[in-house]
Amino acid sequence: MMNKRILGGRYEALAMEHAAASGAVPVESNFRCRMGEIDLIFTDEGYLVFAEVKYRSGNSFGSAFEAVSKNKMRTICKVADFYRLTHKLPDDLPVRYDVFALETGEDQAVKISWIKNAFEHIY
Repeated sequence: MMNKRILGGRYEALAMEHAAASGAVPVESNFRCRMGEIDLIFTDEGYLVFAEVKYRSGNSFGSAFEAVSKNKMRTICKVADFYRLTHKLPDDLPVRYDVFALETGEDQAVKISWIKNAFEHIY
């Protein structure tokens, strides 16, 4: 069994490669602070994007997208606010919250679903 952090890093890299293939520009990955972590930060279509990457090998516990709880969304928003503050980014910079849902199909291939603007900012 592979370490979950290593495995998570591989799925995050797959998600970033997927986004980059569509023109997204990587900014940072695994940004951490006391409040939590954001998996990927990149620019896309004029937005600064904060993205969560979720992987599921099956749907017995729900889909990968369903694994992003309201509490997790709130944490991502708090960390994104902290990131913007510490990096002195302008208040009017367009921001988006995306989710990459990765799931293993019956053929064992990893399917990537990129849900742009998956949720609104939670204050």
